[in-house]
Amino acid sequence: MIDKTVADAASAVADIPDGATVMIGGFGRAGQPVELIDALIAHGAGDLTVVNNNAGNGDTGLAALLAKGLVRKIVCSFPRQSDSWVFDELYRSGRIELELVPQGNLAERIRAAGAGIGAFFSPTGVGTELAAGKEERTIDGRRYVLEHPITADFALISALRADRWGNLVYRETARNFGPIMATAASTTIVQVDEIVPLGAIDPEAVVTPGIFVNRVVAVGERRWLQDGAFVGGVDLEGRPVDAATEEAAR
Repeated sequence: MIDKTVADAASAVADIPDGATVMIGGFGRAGQPVELIDALIAHGAGDLTVVNNNAGNGDTGLAALLAKGLVRKIVCSFPRQSDSWVFDELYRSGRIELELVPQGNLAERIRAAGAGIGAFFSPTGVGTELAAGKEERTIDGRRYVLEHPITADFALISALRADRWGNLVYRETARNFGPIMATAASTTIVQVDEIVPLGAIDPEAVVTPGIFVNRVVAVGERRWLQDGAFVGGVDLEGRPVDAATEEAAR
């Protein structure tokens, strides 16, 4: 019987070794697998290379992983924003390495890894420092640089629900990098709000098939959701924001 569920987040990440390359899903806080990140911090694996769109927000999730000094290098497209003070301090003091990748190239390099594409030519970054040392080619009169896939030992992603086979459904924009990261890693570990019986997920609604998933752990519904609906959250400073406030701000 195929059953990819594990008891808790700690068990799910227990075999991630020092020096591993770990993809972490999320676009900022949306879709970030916070419980898996917290478990990785407690596990203590270090010298990690992390692939993520951002470089952490505030003091939680990915930022907390960076703050513990467990990450040697981060590969991302958007390292600096108003609440990226953890990364800023580490980078300015030379305690973390950064590989800056334009967002479209980042997504395509991850997708290419999952699709088995050896490399591809992209016009993004031509003529800038990001293209330094890369092969360049002119195609139909336009300049391109050669980009290579990004693979990982592990991917940590968040989804809304799964069955025991690992078929995944995401919640709206929290989907972001999850589907492509799931295909690009040797081992994909997923936290979900709930695990449902086989057959409860409409096959037409499955975004990531279970063949790309190795482990699933249920962590419960997000605190800012209630029965799948938004009921509140926090702003960039961590202050509570309710649904009425959000609606008034639109």
